[in-house]
This record gives sequence, C-alpha cells and structure tokens, in this order.
Amino acid sequence: MARRADHPAEPAARRADHSYEPQARDRPPQPPPRPQLPDGAGRSVLEGAFALLGAVERIEEAGLTRLAAECGLPKTTAHRLLEQLVELGAVERSRGGYRMGPRIFRLGHGWQPYPGLRAAARAPARRLAHLTGASVGLGVLREGQTLVLDWTPGPNAGALGRTLDGGVWPWFTAAGKVLVAGAYPRLPLGPMPGSWHREAEAIRQRGAAFDREDVAAGICCVAVPVHGPHGAPAAALSVVTGPAQNLERLVGVAQQAGRTISAALRGR
Repeated sequence: MARRADHPAEPAARRADHSYEPQARDRPPQPPPRPQLPDGAGRSVLEGAFALLGAVERIEEAGLTRLAAECGLPKTTAHRLLEQLVELGAVERSRGGYRMGPRIFRLGHGWQPYPGLRAAARAPARRLAHLTGASVGLGVLREGQTLVLDWTPGPNAGALGRTLDGGVWPWFTAAGKVLVAGAYPRLPLGPMPGSWHREAEAIRQRGAAFDREDVAAGICCVAVPVHGPHGAPAAALSVVTGPAQNLERLVGVAQQAGRTISAALRGR
C-alpha cells in the first residue's frame, strides 16, 4: 500500500527490527529496506516482475536503467518485464520512465484480511464518524506495520480527515497496539520496552488503546478491537482527532461500533 504524497504529517521512522520507538516522530522518515534478491540468473519471471513492482513502489517513478539496477536485472530482461506489466496495466509509462499503474491500485484496494470485513465496517464507521465528528479508520497489522484498510472522514475533521487515508504507519499506533496486545501467540516485532507488558495488560482490560501525538504531531486517536469469526482480533477501529478532543469520552461509542462490526463478521 503506497503512502500518499499529500500527507501533512509523516509517520514515525521505522527501525528494521520494528522495535518500539514512540518518540521517533521527530526523525525524518526512512525508506523501506531494499529487498535482497539474487542475480538475474536463475530468477523466475514472477520474481523479476514483483521485484520491478517493488522498485517502482519505492521510487515512485524511474527509468529503465535505475529500475534494472535496483533489482539486479539485465536491462533487456527488465525492459521486457516492464513492457509486459504495462500491457497488463500494472505499470504505466511516464516522462520519467515508469510508474505504478491503475490496475495495482484496484487490486490493492480489494485486499482485506477477512472476507466481508470492509462491508461489515462501512455503515458502523459512517455512523461513528457522524456521531463524533471525527474521522474513523479501519486498520490491520501486517509485517510489523499498521495498514489503513478503510477510512471515513469525519464532518468536523477538516484537513485531518484526509491525513491517514491509505496510509502505512508503525505498529505502535493506537490501532497497532490494540492488535498486538490481543495477539496470540506473540507477534515477532523485535525488542519491546520493559513497560510493554503492563501497557498491553491495561489495553486488554480497558479494551482500548490511546495515541496522544505519540506517532505524529497533531494526531490523537483511540482504537478498539474488531473480533473475527473465531474471536481473535481481526482489525482495529480508530477514532482519529486532534489534541483538543477528550479521548476518554470516545471509548464507549467506539467500542459499540466495534461490537457491531464483530457481530456482523460472526454472522457470515
């Protein structure tokens, strides 16, 4: 999922081991590590195509020479694969060379970790946004990051209502904390602070996690779990607002919306 270019605030820097760094927001964002791929010899066509897609996603727009070098592919192989991706709509030509195509956008927005999750969350999220005036996000945890799966801008959210749409954030957002605290077995997120055990227990007891500008300045939220058909947390529902809002007052209505979505998923 690509980060939008118009975000007014960037997520905190991510360490390669995904360790817990809630104060990292003042550091410049770091690019994701370049995948370690073998030389062109012996690589399958599928591996080469996905390596090129990953390079286009990281760089956003680049010419043939740079993309081939990024992926360790011969230029002739890279050119052949890129032109095939253009024909499929996965990549498109541009003045700068190649960039992501519309088909990838459509495919990416069709992904969800559980069947029916987006559909079950749509109406409750809209009601919650209308009731609170804040924006409401549906987040999931993948590969040590919080992915914003769906986003409902609140009527009173202003510019903040567009801040997180389609975003990729560190796991220690409020949504990520809810999912990590409720996960079993433990997720491999790298070194954790000594206080995390107590914080996770408090999150489980309260049924909610808070973010008071821990990840990005000016952004606060409360997140509650959405449970899948087997009872494990499948996603997190977040009410996102500014520092002036009393987050404690949002917990009850957020939990009610989370229970409604959970019940719909169990009923499938």
